[in-house]
Formats: sequence, structure tokens, C-alpha cells
Amino acid sequence: MITLTPRAAQQVRTMKTELGAPAKRLRIFVESGGCSGFQYGMSFDERKEDDAEIASEGVDILIDPTSLAYLSGSNIDFDDGLHGKGFEIKNPNAASTCGCGKSFG
Repeated sequence: MITLTPRAAQQVRTMKTELGAPAKRLRIFVESGGCSGFQYGMSFDERKEDDAEIASEGVDILIDPTSLAYLSGSNIDFDDGLHGKGFEIKNPNAASTCGCGKSFG
């Protein structure tokens, strides 16, 4: 399970409205790269055949099976404060993380 905080869910809804993509869902994924070996990614997309589909805080989330294995149990927050990093993923499966908060190993 992946969960969004209320603040992250509100930001996703705001972005969908601003982008004019009300029918698309939030896709969360992991790909090779970043400072620590893997990096997180997010986009708005349509469902693909092998996607897992979950909902958190009223937001529909798509995730491919490989990414789900890396992200299971993660919590996603949004920080827009003075030193805010944007979306922050707290991943209990990450052995190490990078200072940028966007990559892990």
C-alpha cells in the first residue's frame, strides 16, 4: 500500500486541475538513475494492463508491478514551506537515500 498525506493529495488535485487532466490518474514509479541507484518519478497517465490501481485520500494511483515492489509501504507528503522539497517519499524499503530526496538505493 502507498499512502498520500492530505497535503500531498490536495497538491495532486490542484496539479490535475491546472494541467487540465481530470481523467488521468497519478502514476508513481521507480527508474534507474539518481545519486543512489534508483529515482522516484510521478506523472499523470492512463491505466496500463499490468498496473496496480490503488486510492489514497481520494486520489487514484497507478503503479507498475516492479515499482510496487520497491514502494510498498511508502508514504508521500508534500512540503511547500520556505525550504520545501515538493513531494517527499518516505520509503521503508530504501537502504539509503540521497540528500535530494528523489533517489534511493
